[in-house]
Amino acid sequence: MSDGIANEVATLVVRHRIKEGARESYEEWLRKTIQTAKTYEGHLGIDVFPSECGGLPFFTSVLRFSCTEKLQAWLNSSDRRQLIVQVQDMLADGDHTEVSQGNEFWFNPIAGQKAPPRWKQASVSFLVILPHTLLVPLIWQPLFAQLPWLRGYLISTFVITVTIVLSVVYVFMPRVTRLFEPWLNSRPFEKKS
Repeated sequence: MSDGIANEVATLVVRHRIKEGARESYEEWLRKTIQTAKTYEGHLGIDVFPSECGGLPFFTSVLRFSCTEKLQAWLNSSDRRQLIVQVQDMLADGDHTEVSQGNEFWFNPIAGQKAPPRWKQASVSFLVILPHTLLVPLIWQPLFAQLPWLRGYLISTFVITVTIVLSVVYVFMPRVTRLFEPWLNSRPFEKKS
């Protein structure tokens, strides 16, 4: 594994379809799992997207780690193995995991569905990024005025870019994709014969 890949944020997407009547027990298990995962080195956060699939509760959990090696340590841990054993009886289709680099999970489709059209992905991304590009430079402007060493083109661009990327990746994009999920995954009405 190259250093470049190892140093990228690694994402684990976990999809679980829950058996009828097991939602409450599953949510309790999920809280326990989140607390356990947080204790592992390199854990950067988790987002949980509850929905429905085939008439059953469906949960997509997105865990981020600082690198692939630290994510792999969580995946191979005895804690996670024990947690998976505990949840098996609650799952309608088993434990489905997918590891990816970076944050491609934003527009990953729900099981059994196609990915949203690219124009919808671009529209949501535009809605998140445009306000950042307009407001973040204005927010930093007073500090740039007080600290001359921050006024340089490279330094100020670096500070603004880091602020935008961190805000988009960790704060806004997960929430906005959750908010727009019904629209992102909607399909045009099919003609009835």
